[in-house]
Amino acid sequence: MEIILKEDIIGLGYKNDIVNVKSGYGRNYLIPQGKGVIASPMAKKILAENLKQQAHKLAAIKAEAEKKAEALNGVALEIAAKVSTTGQLYGSVGANQIAEELKKLGKDVDRKLITMKEAKMIGDYVALVHFHKEVTVEIPVKVVAENAAELKAAAEEEAAIKAAADAKKAAAEAAEAEVEAEVEEAAEAPVEE
Repeated sequence: MEIILKEDIIGLGYKNDIVNVKSGYGRNYLIPQGKGVIASPMAKKILAENLKQQAHKLAAIKAEAEKKAEALNGVALEIAAKVSTTGQLYGSVGANQIAEELKKLGKDVDRKLITMKEAKMIGDYVALVHFHKEVTVEIPVKVVAENAAELKAAAEEEAAIKAAADAKKAAAEAAEAEVEAEVEEAAEAPVEE
C-alpha cells in the first residue's frame, strides 16, 4: 500500500515521501500514529500543490541542515567502554552514546537522527547523521577499552599462569621420560639368580 509520510522515519523515508509499505504496518501503525496518510490520487494532488507552495521553505530547511552538517565535518569520536579480556563489550555502543559524546563537544544532535551498526567489540565504526533526506554526515567512531590497564594486567597474569603451567608440564614430561629410561634400563639388565 502507498503511504504519504507526514514526518521523517529513519529507514523508511522522509516527510512528504510516497513509500510502499505492508498494509498492516500502514493501517496499524503509520496512519493511527499520524505518521502517514493513504496516498490516494486526491492526496497526491494536494501533496504536489503543497510542495510547490513550500519550495522556498524546503530550500531554507535544506540550507539549515547543510549548516548543521558543516559543523560536524571533521568530528571524530572516541568512546571508552568496559570490555572483557576477549575484546567483547559489556553491552554495546549505539546512537545514544554517540549523541552524548557529540553533546559533550557542544554539538546538539537528536539521537533519532543517528544510525550506526551497534558496536559490540572494540574497533572502528561509522555513524551516520541524517539531517535531511539529501544531507547526511559520516562520523568516524573509535570504540576503545575503558579498563585498558586492567585488561593489560589480566593478559599479563594469564600469560604468567600459562608460562608456569607450561613449565610444570615440561618438568612432568622430563620426569616421566626419566622414569621410562630407568624402566627400560631395568628391563635390559640381566636378572641375577
